[in-house]
Amino acid sequence: MSYPKLNGVVQSAPNKSLGFDVDSRISYSDAKKFVNHGYKFCLRYISLGSSEDQGDLNHEEASDILEAGLALMPVQHVRGDGWHPNTKLGKEYGENAARHAEQIGFPTEVNLWCDLEGILKKNKNGQLIATSKDVIEYCNAWYYSVCYRGYIPGLYVGANTLLNQSELYHELAFQHYWKSASKVAHPYPRNYQMIQFEIDKPLHDIDIKIDNNKTYIDNYGGRPQWLINPRKVRGL
Repeated sequence: MSYPKLNGVVQSAPNKSLGFDVDSRISYSDAKKFVNHGYKFCLRYISLGSSEDQGDLNHEEASDILEAGLALMPVQHVRGDGWHPNTKLGKEYGENAARHAEQIGFPTEVNLWCDLEGILKKNKNGQLIATSKDVIEYCNAWYYSVCYRGYIPGLYVGANTLLNQSELYHELAFQHYWKSASKVAHPYPRNYQMIQFEIDKPLHDIDIKIDNNKTYIDNYGGRPQWLINPRKVRGL
């Protein structure tokens, strides 16, 4: 099936670019205001399930964001706190993420991010529910499902992933890592390409709360791969 394509090109993000992630629809006028505040990029959420949820990113919103001059990357929702990852879920959610990205119009080679956080290690009786092995299998199944469709998988490392520094780097297939504002392990020696540093930040002329992020070049020269309309961008 053929889907409408977004007007843009995939580029490596410059070092220390300011951006934000947000779980609310962004209009063209709001996106222009963010540009005027010095923001260079936006991360918007796509659905976890097979159908597009109301309020998640769609083709029209993505087009408005790009036309306003912001670069764009999609990130998939995560389940609520206390969930149990496994290989089957990783494959299912990864396939859904890639399908949504394709339907929205993202070209291949753009970063598609997996939000990893809130995993339940033990139940209320202290019984072990999830292990780091479960998380690793989930992440790698998600990675290969997304990779199969031509997108570049990235991992958002949030609170309660059950993974340590060594597991993040050595056991996962990912090469693109995004650090949450929480205190989390680092995928050393590669390190992070994006860091979230403020949560639910309001701006005085935009009635939307955002999480601030900055891009970085990791220790292997890796950078986030975003979609951008270069004709609409200033000051990159």
